Amino acid sequence: QVQLVESGGGLVQPGGSLRLSCAASGPTSDIYGTGWFRQAPGKEREFAAGIQWFSATTIYTDSVKGRFTISRDKDKNVVYLQMNTLKPEDTAVYYCAALKRGKNIGALIQKSEYDYWGQGTQVTVSS
Repeated sequence: QVQLVESGGGLVQPGGSLRLSCAASGPTSDIYGTGWFRQAPGKEREFAAGIQWFSATTIYTDSVKGRFTISRDKDKNVVYLQMNTLKPEDTAVYYCAALKRGKNIGALIQKSEYDYWGQGTQVTVSS
């Protein structure tokens, strides 16, 4: 069973930056890809960014394109989400999730396709 642990959340002013980390442990060779999702109060959990583990192909939702960057360190089994130019509407709990091998690139944006989830980290953007 793959375990995922997020870190790096916190309070930041609008226009600021944060970097989230997602450390994977267990049978990480089973991972096809990793995604970051976010859930604001009273809203559905939504896809933010995803990365295919071996090719490093990335995909983003429109609202974060140009501001967020997802990357991974295969040697450390860590996935990062660099978030710049943060806005109040980015406030949410951010979750890391992983797809098992055998999935395809299209699965990265599908919440229902993910096999493993972290516990989440709070990001608050406020002055």
